[in-house]
Amino acid sequence: MSELLFYAAIVACLVVLAVLAFGIFSFARGGEFNRKYANKIMRLRILTQAIAVILILAAVLAAKMGG
Repeated sequence: MSELLFYAAIVACLVVLAVLAFGIFSFARGGEFNRKYANKIMRLRILTQAIAVILILAAVLAAKMGG
């Protein structure tokens, strides 16, 4: 179980990185797309970060309890 949570946490961190990179790219590009979607992308990043933190904490807790 702890190994599964570990890999899920890694995937979640990669998703956060992808959303962050997309947000930076759209911010640098500017224009109408950035004005329309900047806040939505930021909210998505915060949501994915929260999920990643929860998965990391769950993986640490599972590893601590299992071994």
